[in-house]
Amino acid sequence: MTTALFPGSFDPFHNGHLEVVERAIRLFDRVVVAVVRNPQKAETLFSAAEREDMINESVGYSDKVQTVSMSTLVVDVARTVGADIIVKGLRAVSDFENELQMAQMNQQLSGIDTLFIPTGSTHSFIASRLIREIARYGGDVSAFVPDPVLVRMKERFGV
Repeated sequence: MTTALFPGSFDPFHNGHLEVVERAIRLFDRVVVAVVRNPQKAETLFSAAEREDMINESVGYSDKVQTVSMSTLVVDVARTVGADIIVKGLRAVSDFENELQMAQMNQQLSGIDTLFIPTGSTHSFIASRLIREIARYGGDVSAFVPDPVLVRMKERFGV
């Protein structure tokens, strides 16, 4: 049984993330989506538990997906969940440089390789920070997030 680990902050989880999860489901027996609790980032919009809930609700149709929260090294989580590979989504070439460096470091630390999954052009411009900004100013984010996330965004911002 092959297990992929898909780590990220997912604040909020959006359709680009969902696309990566759906593509990983087709490639692996199990996909673990790890919600990162990064103390170096500014205040989050949603708690780690809320983000896990939104991901579970968004991909609940598949018994191949599980979620966890993490506040440690990705490679430690990969070992804990028995991941064979780390999956990272790429939106643009600009993502590649940083992700490649992390992939190489993770491989050196653990021996676990990283598979990059590029998003389709319909999702390549979506970023969580942009979704947060649009919602804060009362904009419509319905085209960018799964329905369970949209419900929580509306509750949070009244949009």
